[in-house]
Amino acid sequence: MSMATPGVGAGDVAGLWPRRRSMWFDLGVALAAATECASSAANFVRNQGFGPAWMVGVGVFGVLASLTLVVRRRWPLVPVVAALATIPLQAGYLLLMVGLYTLGAYRPEGAARRFAERRAMTLLCVVAILETALVSSLTIGTQQAAALRSGFPEYVLLLLSVLVAVGITVAPTMLGLYVGARRRLMEALRERAEGLETELALLAEQASERARRAQTEERARIAREMHDVVAHRVSLMVVHAGALERVVERDPVRAAESAKLMGDIGRQALDELRQILGVLRTVESAPVSGQEAAAVLAVPTSDAPGLADIPRLVDESRAAGLGVRLTVGGARRGLSAETERTAYRVVQEALTNVLKHAPGADAEVVVAYVPGGVALAVSNACPTEAGAEAVGGGAGRALPSGGNGLVGMRERVTGLGGTFTAGPTEAGGFRVEARLRGAR
Repeated sequence: MSMATPGVGAGDVAGLWPRRRSMWFDLGVALAAATECASSAANFVRNQGFGPAWMVGVGVFGVLASLTLVVRRRWPLVPVVAALATIPLQAGYLLLMVGLYTLGAYRPEGAARRFAERRAMTLLCVVAILETALVSSLTIGTQQAAALRSGFPEYVLLLLSVLVAVGITVAPTMLGLYVGARRRLMEALRERAEGLETELALLAEQASERARRAQTEERARIAREMHDVVAHRVSLMVVHAGALERVVERDPVRAAESAKLMGDIGRQALDELRQILGVLRTVESAPVSGQEAAAVLAVPTSDAPGLADIPRLVDESRAAGLGVRLTVGGARRGLSAETERTAYRVVQEALTNVLKHAPGADAEVVVAYVPGGVALAVSNACPTEAGAEAVGGGAGRALPSGGNGLVGMRERVTGLGGTFTAGPTEAGGFRVEARLRGAR
């Protein structure tokens, strides 16, 4: 059974091993530098003729200076300063190299950040080179005594000291700057990749939302078309069926006319439904998006009804027993096909509502061509029981209603940028008004 450390998450556990590994690595480097620094400093003191106490003192100093490498990742300037303090003892060269590399490779905070810039790093290298070369030249008599006795030129030893000083400072500095630049580049690329991933996720979510919105609009459009076609035609058929039931025995001629009208209305309903289903099959068979599908459904067919078909619509309502008066005003203008169809559907649904909710009441349809569009008004008087019986209605045989007619009309009109109002009148009737824009 495994035990989990309280308060430590999975991400913390995953990053615990790299942190421990870097800690042990820094400790190992610090011990190696401490060994080099302590032995070199003690050897320097001994060559200068100092006693054992001085050797122990400078050895401890070298160890303490080298142990600053343990905190090099957090305070990278500290090991560099400690190395510059140990160089006069001819020690701390490994400490100097690791310190300069760390200062260039990592991005320190605070005051050390200024020393991590290229100019400051160059200045530190120059100081380290001059200090190392100066110490070497001052101690060449004691440190290189064997070489001098063997006839080795002194200037060659000085030149070698300078080259060594350049090598132990410039090389780790350049390597550290390269590693730091590469690390910062990788971090920037990682952040950019995360930003792009977030942006792509946001774009995908927006595209999905647009697709859902287009699908919803498409469904609403189909529902409006089906409602307008079925509700009006079926309402007329129900009215004629009621009239046929009453007069079939006493007036066979009128019954035959009602039956013929029912057949014509049914065929018209089937034709319009066939058109809608044909458009839907076209949309389903083609690999189009939701917005393209909605656009296809919005394009009216060549035989789609328009303002020119309103007189026929009024005649159908009259044949069903509804007293309708049609008034057309204004100079006829060319309107877009979508505006024509919407205007027809508004009048159709308004007359259907009169048949449903005010059977026997007189209605008036006004179509007025105005600049930039058309204005519509459909109103009816207060229904009476006698009028309802005259058209085959009555309280017990009222036509069903889903309450979607006014909603569909409002959606159609406002979808084209028009205005729509509907409500009862003071005389007890009802009035629907719409204004559509859409001149060609």
